Amino acid sequence: MTGVLSSELLKIRSVRSTTYVLLALALMLLTGAIVSYLMTADWDVASPERQQRFDRADPGVVVVPFGQFCLGALGALAVTSEYGSGMIRTALVSVPRRGAFLLAKIVVVGAVSLVVAALAVAGSFTVGELITGDRPKPISAYGSVGEALPTLLSDTASMVLLALVGLGLGFLLRSTAGALVTLCALLFVLPVVTLLLPPPWNGRAYSVMLPNLAPQLSGAVSEAPLSPPGAALVMLAYLVVTLGAGAVALLRRDA
Repeated sequence: MTGVLSSELLKIRSVRSTTYVLLALALMLLTGAIVSYLMTADWDVASPERQQRFDRADPGVVVVPFGQFCLGALGALAVTSEYGSGMIRTALVSVPRRGAFLLAKIVVVGAVSLVVAALAVAGSFTVGELITGDRPKPISAYGSVGEALPTLLSDTASMVLLALVGLGLGFLLRSTAGALVTLCALLFVLPVVTLLLPPPWNGRAYSVMLPNLAPQLSGAVSEAPLSPPGAALVMLAYLVVTLGAGAVALLRRDA
């Protein structure tokens, strides 16, 4: 199993798209920092009444949603790149036990996405704190590290979840375009569609959409439809459904 894990780690490091995805995430962190800096500069010259109407200057507001999509794409590309190049046949000949092959992919994609997500979330928090300094809320997102910790952990968990959802979609669809379109639908289209439903179904459906689970998991949303354990269960359901469907496709279909 160690050899399979090393092989999968080498593959995900050597795929050119991995570099592009990480560069895109770094660029988005820079964009979030610029937006936070401009918001803070505007807050400094605003009247006290107008200062109270500012939103928080938090780079994570920009970085986390984009990071969810980037890591989803990273997870999908970890397998669709092999199907696209035909190397999946060589990989399955080298590792005939498809269950071990799938498990190695899950471990490597999960570990890599965890490191990347933790760095992105911690970087966003650090940059935001450096820019806002000792300014009060609402321009400063958090009063202390302890206050920020639940949000940082839930944001990291949501980004890792998207990476594994992307991996499951990659195994299921075997197409980069198909996996990325499905990720876009889950992250950006379906949440909007649910808002068009009649009440109370719009609020209930909206609460289980992927982009809305992290805030409910952290407990940062007052009167949220889902409790933190409920949000965790929904996230687990996404994981089971997508990875389960991907596992069935890998084990039952020819390469």
